[in-house]
Amino acid sequence: MRRIFGSGAPKQPPPKLDDAIANIDARGESIEKKIGKLDAELIKLKDQMKKMREGPSKNLVKQKALRILQQKRMYENQKDQLAQQSFNMEQSNFAIQGMKDNQVTVAAMKAGLKTMKTEYKKLDINKIDTLQDEMEEMLDMNNDIQEALSRQYDTPDIDEADLEAELEALGDELEADADTSYLDEAMKAPGVPSRDPGASTMVTENGVAVDEFGLPKIPAQ
Repeated sequence: MRRIFGSGAPKQPPPKLDDAIANIDARGESIEKKIGKLDAELIKLKDQMKKMREGPSKNLVKQKALRILQQKRMYENQKDQLAQQSFNMEQSNFAIQGMKDNQVTVAAMKAGLKTMKTEYKKLDINKIDTLQDEMEEMLDMNNDIQEALSRQYDTPDIDEADLEAELEALGDELEADADTSYLDEAMKAPGVPSRDPGASTMVTENGVAVDEFGLPKIPAQ
């Protein structure tokens, strides 16, 4: 069948906005170069007219300058139209890209919501409440155990008067058993002199003669 009727030409992919924008911008740059050449030519003609006298020759140059100026205005109009087309396509391209970004965002949100629902199914609020109650109960039981282990045992009832009597008797026994020999030595020490140092003769309260330093006085040989 294809040999008889032939096959249709393959469909070309639709043009891309980026390519269309690039082509229009290139055309605009080309027109801008042409406008620059016309401006340079107009400047030359204008300088030439300044040096010429009024007459047919000057009018010919003037007519040529007017034609070039008319071409320049046409190119400027075309340039403005291309710039507007490029701007419109850029806005369309921006809107399309924004729509694509929105689609990606919505798809990501849907995937996230699906994941959240899947994970939420793994959690049971009733089981969580039961777990919390069991943990609280275990902590209370642990506190009860700690209080039981740290409980102070009761001491037997003892009469306070008996304790005081035992304390007094214990004090007497300690005084009786204590070594008081150091007290005897202290009693044997000379007493405090009753006169001022430097006196020729000093006697303690016990009647012992001492020298000026309070030491027992040695009798002269």
